[in-house]
Amino acid sequence: MNNLNQAKLVMMKEFKSYFYTPIAYIVITVFLIFIGFFFFKDFFYFNQAQMRSLFQTLPLMFSFVIPAVTMRLFSEERHSGTLEILLTLPVSSMDAVLGKFFAALAFCAVMLSPTLIYLGTVVFVGSPDPGPIIGGYFGSLFLAGAYSSIGILASSATKNQITAFIISWALCFALWLIDKITIFLPPSLGFIAYLGTDFHFQNISRGVIDLKDIIYFISVAAISLMFSLRIIEERR
Repeated sequence: MNNLNQAKLVMMKEFKSYFYTPIAYIVITVFLIFIGFFFFKDFFYFNQAQMRSLFQTLPLMFSFVIPAVTMRLFSEERHSGTLEILLTLPVSSMDAVLGKFFAALAFCAVMLSPTLIYLGTVVFVGSPDPGPIIGGYFGSLFLAGAYSSIGILASSATKNQITAFIISWALCFALWLIDKITIFLPPSLGFIAYLGTDFHFQNISRGVIDLKDIIYFISVAAISLMFSLRIIEERR
């Protein structure tokens, strides 16, 4: 219970710190502008009252936005020397990693919440199928968790925030891209598509909640956080 309380304290501290600087507001604004463009493009141009275009664009947008959200979590503390101070407090490495992870995930949920306005618009003018919408938002949180864990891994590995951003973006973008390149590979290598985040996210966003897709996202997050924990333990 004490460990949970410590992780919660780290989470609350990190979550609040997002809004002490303009970065959070810039990231949210940029995200909503681009997501809104693709949503209203289909809404007005094609007269389609559905959320499909939003969820089709989301994995690519997350691969750019979430690295910006996570790049400072450990790299800034390593650069300023406050990570050593944090680890001398009664806070375990696990508390620090999990606290920062859930802070990033909570921020992503806040960033995504204004898109509920788009959902209200769709419901007001049409009768969308609730299954894909529920699945889309459900999958978005799992996707955000996977990308956030990768961002934390990159941030824990370097003192430079820009380097952390580039590493995290490259990894997230590669996972988004991987199922797209299978058309250039022989059929025997088609299984590589299963390694892609977009492959599993699009399954969920169609309203099909399959255990293998959930396990995929949890596995990516668990492996990334495990390596982050190992790096922090070595610093300790």
